[in-house]
Amino acid sequence: MSVCLVTGGAGFIGSHLCEYLLERGHKVICIDNLITGDLKNIKNLSKLGDFNFINRDICEITGLDETHIDYIYHLASPASPDDFTRLSEEILRVGSIGTMNMLTLAVNKRARILYASSSEVYGDAMQHPQSETYWGNCNPIGIRSTYDESKRFSEACMMAFHRKYDIDVRIARIFNTYGPKMRPDDGRVIPNFITQALKGEPLTIYGDGSQMRSFCYVSDMVKGLVKMMESDYHLPVNLGNPNEITIMELAVIICEIMDREPDYKFLPLPEDDPKRRLPDISVAKEILGWSPQVDIKDGLEKTIEHFSRMFSL
Repeated sequence: MSVCLVTGGAGFIGSHLCEYLLERGHKVICIDNLITGDLKNIKNLSKLGDFNFINRDICEITGLDETHIDYIYHLASPASPDDFTRLSEEILRVGSIGTMNMLTLAVNKRARILYASSSEVYGDAMQHPQSETYWGNCNPIGIRSTYDESKRFSEACMMAFHRKYDIDVRIARIFNTYGPKMRPDDGRVIPNFITQALKGEPLTIYGDGSQMRSFCYVSDMVKGLVKMMESDYHLPVNLGNPNEITIMELAVIICEIMDREPDYKFLPLPEDDPKRRLPDISVAKEILGWSPQVDIKDGLEKTIEHFSRMFSL
């Protein structure tokens, strides 16, 4: 039985990852300080297997000296646009001190470590679709910079430790992901639209809604992360859905699924908001044999069902 440490394991993607690893027979140690994670996301996981939750900030981590660890999935970080200003210092700390601590732990345990980076490293990209060789177009002092630059810095740390200590690293550049267990107040477009629709409010469209995005369902993303960890590839890999959709098209689909008349409120685009975000997943297909399988409508139906249950409680 392999021992997997998952930082940020009580968060959206992290909790789904913990569940998937347990189902595959791994022992899972979940670390989360619950700044954006939620105990409700992991409350039933101990029924699936050997699961241990530690409420701790990885920037101040202690107490794992005697613990055997094979794999470290480093997902910890606030990640929603609303967090970029509200939790700016915390994002920078976990993307620097937290990452260095996890890398030091990987060195000490001789563990393989996967870092959950982000498509945000590409900024307001000028290459479409974005490939892993693209260096990005980021504003280093803008509102989004706390998140963008923490991810870029962590990637640099991963490669520096790989070169210096010969540890086994993985870097997953995660594109827009959605599904059950997202926070209703997440600030990202899909939970925003669903929550507003459930409340009978107009759906908020920033700009004219022509921005292009691609959305990957969380079960596909989790499988991609595990395939990455099990691969022999240490350079960055894009994980995301290559099928594009405009924000306005997304709003229409959600209204259709929820059987409500379209009603929109238009607001100015946020600072440095990317006009288009689209992954080139050629590397993931070739190296991992991975590509998303869940259709956007099927994934949205499952997500809406989850949010509807939450609002009915």
